[in-house]
Amino acid sequence: MTAAQVPAVIPAPVFEEQHMPVLVGDPMTAERFTTGGAEVLLGPAGTLIITEADDEPARSGVWNAEEVRLIGPAPAPVTERLLEPPWGTDQSSLPIHIAVRTRADVLYLGTAWVSQTGTTNGVLTDCELRFDTPLNRDLLDRVRPPRPPGDLPGLAWLAQVNGDRAAALEQFITGWYPATGATSGPTPGAPSDATEPLPDDSASRLPGGLRQLYRLAKQRPGALGTQNRILPEPNLRTDPLGEMLVFGVENQGGFFWSLLWDLDGPEADPTVWFREFDEPPIAEQEPLSGFLIQFSLFEASMGADYLALPRKLTAPQVDQLTQPLTRVPLRPFWPWVPTHFYVAPGLVLHVSSSDGETFDAWAGATHRSALTPLSDLPLDWNRFDG
Repeated sequence: MTAAQVPAVIPAPVFEEQHMPVLVGDPMTAERFTTGGAEVLLGPAGTLIITEADDEPARSGVWNAEEVRLIGPAPAPVTERLLEPPWGTDQSSLPIHIAVRTRADVLYLGTAWVSQTGTTNGVLTDCELRFDTPLNRDLLDRVRPPRPPGDLPGLAWLAQVNGDRAAALEQFITGWYPATGATSGPTPGAPSDATEPLPDDSASRLPGGLRQLYRLAKQRPGALGTQNRILPEPNLRTDPLGEMLVFGVENQGGFFWSLLWDLDGPEADPTVWFREFDEPPIAEQEPLSGFLIQFSLFEASMGADYLALPRKLTAPQVDQLTQPLTRVPLRPFWPWVPTHFYVAPGLVLHVSSSDGETFDAWAGATHRSALTPLSDLPLDWNRFDG
């Protein structure tokens, strides 16, 4: 019997006695381990990962129709099998089988391959595997039954975007990020030409928008960004001439945002300047109050647990994608690639285009259910976590 002949649904005892030997080889020599709630069997013929049928992000399990996640830390033999095949062997070509327990049955889902891993000190901490054949919706709902959504972050802040922007920023951040009590620490990545420390009394000369964001980040450090970063206050620097305050950096150091540094005190709502290192600065279309809302929306979507990532879109497809959502009434963000934002409860979508003809889109959500408005759209998804 080959793996392709294993029935999709098998009573657990039958799967253990008859099919495991086919998938991994001699059960007497196969090793068993537990990783993030999943059972991992390593045998001479292959690897078998058996997860539980649930939708708990902190446990190993099926994540979407194309992906299963193994949550570490993993025992050394599992790490070696998935990451570091010993020299002189061909373990890297051994199949990886995925199955899910549902009460008294086991559902065999087919084979998968390792697509992304994370390690700490040589220990596998997380592993994403891609199914060779994606799951259909009915099967996905069986092996990853959705959890109740709870309360999704609302949209009350939206009414304040072109009124009380400080209130809009606070309502969005406190709704999106749970309070943790953590404080933000130093962050690397400040531009190399931003070398002058601020005076000791600099806090009183920071614009009110930045002071508000730092206050919110004391309990919600995610508010400072996950892809790009607003520098924590101790990391703020001026340029060598003392003219520009560098406060935000791209994750790879490719560009940064700054404000004019006025020794007589800050403007109430200053212009934000975007700059690549060797290029002249370009003004963001929104002043700091609108920029901080846009930055917060962008980072919320980029750092979300649940994502919907369509492939390249045309203008009519963008219209389809955004029709069930509400557009945030701000001018385009990010001069490099002008970007607009659309929202629904618990969901932020940003749409960008450099040529006005083809578009990139990225949606992030606080819960799977928030992606429901997008689930039936006739789009080609690179990833869809709904």
